[in-house]
Amino acid sequence: MKFAHATRFHPCYDPKAHFTFARIHLPVAAKCNIQCNYCKRDINKFERRPGVASCILTPKKALSLVEKAVERHPELTVVGVAGPGDPLANPETFETLRMVHERFPHLIKCLSTNGLLLAEKLPELLRYGLKAVTVTINAVKPSTAAKIYEYVLYGGLKLTGVEAARLLLSKQFEGVKAAAEAGLAVKVNTVLIPEINLAEVEGVAEKVALLGAQKMNIIPLIPMYRFSGFRPPTCQELREARERCEKYIEQFRLCRACRADACGIPGLERGSIMADFH
Repeated sequence: MKFAHATRFHPCYDPKAHFTFARIHLPVAAKCNIQCNYCKRDINKFERRPGVASCILTPKKALSLVEKAVERHPELTVVGVAGPGDPLANPETFETLRMVHERFPHLIKCLSTNGLLLAEKLPELLRYGLKAVTVTINAVKPSTAAKIYEYVLYGGLKLTGVEAARLLLSKQFEGVKAAAEAGLAVKVNTVLIPEINLAEVEGVAEKVALLGAQKMNIIPLIPMYRFSGFRPPTCQELREARERCEKYIEQFRLCRACRADACGIPGLERGSIMADFH
C-alpha cells in the first residue's frame, strides 16, 4: 500500500510508532473557515488541547523551528500542521509545507483539517509532499451536524444550520475519498459528544471506511465554548463506541489531543521548543 511507510513511522497512526517516533506541529494556521461549537482557539502556554499554540509562526520561522527540532530530536519523523485554525484556510500552510519539503524531503508531511477544502487543495498538497491527512468528521446526517457547527465560511458566504452542515459533510466525504485515492494515509477524527452524536459515530465509521480511510480516532469531548455545559463521554461510552466502529475501520486509541505546537514523542515532551521564538 502507498500509505504503509507514512503510517509505520507516524506516532499518530501506528501504536508501535507512538512510543518510538516524534512529531512536530507547526502553528502557522491562525484562521479557520468553520466554527465548531466545542472549539475555542487560543494563544497560551498552559492548555494541553487542540486549537492552542503559544504563538503563530511565519513559514520562515517554522522552517527554522524544524531545523532545530531535527537537531534535538533524532527520532523526529513527522512534520505536521494542525492549527490552531484550519490549515487549508491559510496560505501560510502551503508555503510552510513547500519550504519544509524542499529542505527535509525524507520527513513525513502531515496535516489535520476539517475537510472543507481538502479535495480542491489536494493537488497542491501532493506537490509539497503530503503523505498523511487527518479529517475531523463528527456526523453523517446534516441534522446532527447542524447541532455541532455554528457556521461554515465557503465561497464568500457564511452558511448556518442544515445548509452549512450539508455542504460541510459533502466536502468532507469528497475530501476523504480523493485523499485515499491519491495514496495518502487517511485518518478520521470524531469528537464523541454523548448528547448529540453517540448513536451516529458508527455511521461515520462505516461511511469513511467505504471511502478509503484507514484509521479512526474517536476523541472525547472537551466541554468548552457553546458546549461548555455538555458532559464528556464516560470511559464505558468511549470504549463501546470504539468497539462498534472497529467492525468497519481500525481504531487508534492512543491520541493525546495535542496542542497545535506540540513537539516530541507523544506524551513524553520535555519543555517547549517554541521558547526559541519568544
